[in-house]
Amino acid sequence: MGNRSKILLIYTGGTIGMVKDYETGALKAFDFDKLQERIPELSHLDCDIQSVSFSTPIDSSNMSPEYWVQIAGMIEDHYKDFDGFVVLHGSDTMSYSASALSFMLENLAKPVIFTGSQLPIGDLRTDAKENLITSIQIASLRENNKPVVKEVGVYFEYKLYRGNRTTKINAEHFNAFASLNYPALGESGVHLNINHEYLLKPAKGRKLIVHKELNNNIAVVKLFPGTSESALACVFNNESIRAIVLETYGSGNAFTHEWFYDLIESASKRGVFIVNVTQCSGGSVIMGQYETSTRLKELGIINGKDITTEAAIAKLMYLLGSKIGQKTFKTIFETALRGEMS
Repeated sequence: MGNRSKILLIYTGGTIGMVKDYETGALKAFDFDKLQERIPELSHLDCDIQSVSFSTPIDSSNMSPEYWVQIAGMIEDHYKDFDGFVVLHGSDTMSYSASALSFMLENLAKPVIFTGSQLPIGDLRTDAKENLITSIQIASLRENNKPVVKEVGVYFEYKLYRGNRTTKINAEHFNAFASLNYPALGESGVHLNINHEYLLKPAKGRKLIVHKELNNNIAVVKLFPGTSESALACVFNNESIRAIVLETYGSGNAFTHEWFYDLIESASKRGVFIVNVTQCSGGSVIMGQYETSTRLKELGIINGKDITTEAAIAKLMYLLGSKIGQKTFKTIFETALRGEMS
């Protein structure tokens, strides 16, 4: 393969792939075959870059499990021929996609770096060039002829994060993402610094397994003061719902109405998996720390610990698709599979 890293760019859509027509002011999709013309700096990177694209690029608001299967399939098809992958994606749902891909790509031993931008690639003040160039550089990092990063990451505005630990926190600033419960994997400044101690260290010599069965019969319920019984009953008594992500207060606390516990109990008896995650941007669920979460613990709700809502949804889709048995589901969910929880 020679010494030059081979990097595959996968373009799904999003702002990063747009250029402005300065005559009309309209945004149009960018031709990635002409990438070197638009960003001549790429020729200074010591790697060979090829690109594939969705046949119809999508706004990331339209991202869905079907598209995740498409991205995973592209990585699977080209896995042997490339040293790293950079997925260009709209920022709005990037944390969901990066989380999903982390679960779908079991035994991943190469970098899959998601990136995007807040301004189009052809914009005068764009953040797209830096994000793209550094993502390619990260994907091509090697030590002893082996990739440095062996996981799904998100690179945005000088920071590399573990993908399934991220949340989009700002729609207007260039630093759109945060990873509040896990340190950054790397930082780009004058030097590109990788924090090796925080990187995922997958088991060696295992073959990549790509999971394409995802079950999206999931609901997210965010508690608020005054949440009504009738509103929650619609979700908890819905026969097609297989799992619920319950966004509670603080360290996993909820109101103590008896009707609320009854809804949880009857849904659980029907085989619905309920995961307790915190509404707070950072921090962890610690069930039983306060009286307001003791009963939830007794009812056997799954402890989401410090997982993000995005990663909880992705993990549920993956585990439901893998047809994990009722008895072991809770144990497996509460175990870190891809570094998604502490």
